[in-house]
Amino acid sequence: MTTARHLATIDEFRARLADGPGDGPGFHLAELATSEDFWDDGSGRALAEEQYEAERDGLAALLTARWGPPTELDLWPVLERTLAGESLPEPWSTLCAHTPELRLWRDEDRWIGLAVSRWDKELPLRLLALVTTADPPQA
Repeated sequence: MTTARHLATIDEFRARLADGPGDGPGFHLAELATSEDFWDDGSGRALAEEQYEAERDGLAALLTARWGPPTELDLWPVLERTLAGESLPEPWSTLCAHTPELRLWRDEDRWIGLAVSRWDKELPLRLLALVTTADPPQA
C-alpha cells in the first residue's frame, strides 16, 4: 500500500468512528501493512524494519501537518501493568502487546496513533494505525 492509501484508511476510520462503534467500543485498530516472517540471519529483518519505520515516518509527517507534532507514548510501562494483572481498557491493553511505542495525535475527541509492531525477531513486522476516543493510560 502507499502512504496515500494508508492516510485514506485512517480518514475512513475517523469517519466510521464518528458514526458508531469500531473494532471495539470506541476504536479501530488495523494493520496497514504486514511483512513476511523472518527466519534468516537478521539482515532481512533489519532492512524490513528500516522500510516500515520509513513508511511510518512518511505517514507521520502528513499527520503532523494536520494536527501538529505527535506525543510519543511509551507502551512498555503499560505492558508491565497488564502483566502485573491490572485491567486496562481497550485498545490500550491490546496495543501494548504489539508495540513498545506509539506516535499519537489528538483530533478533537479522537486519538490517532501509528506504530511499528516488532516484539519478536521471527514474527512479521506490522505497520499499525489506531483511531480511538479512549484516552491513553497515564504513566
